[in-house]
Amino acid sequence: MSGLYSSLNASVNALGAQSRALETAGKNLANVNNPNYARQRVLLGSLGTIQTAQGPESMGVTVLAVQQMRDTLLDQQVTREQSLTAGYIAEQQGYQRAQAGLGQSIDSTQNAGGASSTSDNGVAAALDDFFNAFQSLAASPTDQGQRQALLQTTSILTDRIRLADRRLGQVSSDLDTQINTDVGTTNRLLETIAGLNNQIARLEINNPGTAVDLRDQRQADLEQLAAKMPVELRIAATGQAQLFSKDSAGADVLLVDGFNVRGLITFTGTQITGGLPATVLALGAGSIQGSLTARDGAVQEIRDNLDQLSAQLVTSVNAAYNPTGTTGNFFDPAGTKSETLALASGINRTTLKASDGGAAGDNTVALAIAQLATRKFSTAGGDAIDGTFGGFFATAVSSLGQAVAGATARVTDQSNIELLVRTQRDGVSGVSLDEETAALLKYQRAFQASARVFSTIDNLLDTVVNRLGA
Repeated sequence: MSGLYSSLNASVNALGAQSRALETAGKNLANVNNPNYARQRVLLGSLGTIQTAQGPESMGVTVLAVQQMRDTLLDQQVTREQSLTAGYIAEQQGYQRAQAGLGQSIDSTQNAGGASSTSDNGVAAALDDFFNAFQSLAASPTDQGQRQALLQTTSILTDRIRLADRRLGQVSSDLDTQINTDVGTTNRLLETIAGLNNQIARLEINNPGTAVDLRDQRQADLEQLAAKMPVELRIAATGQAQLFSKDSAGADVLLVDGFNVRGLITFTGTQITGGLPATVLALGAGSIQGSLTARDGAVQEIRDNLDQLSAQLVTSVNAAYNPTGTTGNFFDPAGTKSETLALASGINRTTLKASDGGAAGDNTVALAIAQLATRKFSTAGGDAIDGTFGGFFATAVSSLGQAVAGATARVTDQSNIELLVRTQRDGVSGVSLDEETAALLKYQRAFQASARVFSTIDNLLDTVVNRLGA
């Protein structure tokens, strides 16, 4: 009788073990499209054997553990690559916004003034029209229509330069807003990860590694955090999970220590600080760094170039328009920046000069300004720009275009690398429909076999208990 009862108990254990395995395979299949899920495997093992009067007898099978199929190294690689990808994408988007705000395109065709062939509504086209208008005025110094056309062309030029500067300034402001938003998201993720560390520690106090669903959540949050700034998760000797970043010297900065966030991330306007005490972080990747790189890089450079162009335009045109310094300027001399570029007060169709006090048909001033279109300036000689007006602006826009192209190439290359690493991780952690379907069938057959054993032993017990004595 003891043999039948022990066999019955062993079959019950087998039913429970195979049932757990079926549940796990079903869970894996249910999460086949969940990118944050790592497949799980049931580890079956023997309950051991006991010595009976009939000899050694197995106690059956049981579930030893549910193992999460994760590779720590691959997880770290995915986190690092995702941080790099997010940084390049943020930088690319910043440059693209600047390019759109500038409203200027460039090709390789050069015109006589040195400017590239551009759209009809850009700053370069307005520059060409401005100098062409002075050339037309020089041909007909007394023509009121030419005078009015020149004033209109000048208004268009100043409006386009000011508008380009405002748009680029808005791009910089938007990048600051994006950085602040990312910093807020980063701080929320740090608090969430600290809370998950607490839950995992409590659930795994006696069974390390068993809080598999919480570990999935933590890894997903880590990857979201890595998209904002590079971080590294480590397990301390005490068993607590810690999160680190780096400072400018490459030293560790502790951000999360177990259940506690060690100081929130802060954006000072120029730098990112974190930890206790607040330390300047050297990010090197992530969307926060990408936005900073774009703001302080090509976006600021094109704004500076516009200011230099405006300063040289005001200085050169006023010097030609007012050679004696006593007869009035063409541009407001105080407006030497893009945002303040403006026609001098009092300039209208009647007061506009074609010469500096010459006869009615004299065109010396108009001709001198028209010739500025082909004049080559040099910063070595004290000028604000190098080359012609058109050539300088074309170079500036080309530099922004190269920044966009370079960022796009980096995004493409880095996305391929990230995809490769993710594919490698999916080979370990991802759910395979074929594999899980096969496992489902295997555990189903095992469950059916265990159920048949249970039924057979139940019939034997019924015979022994209820019929042998009849």
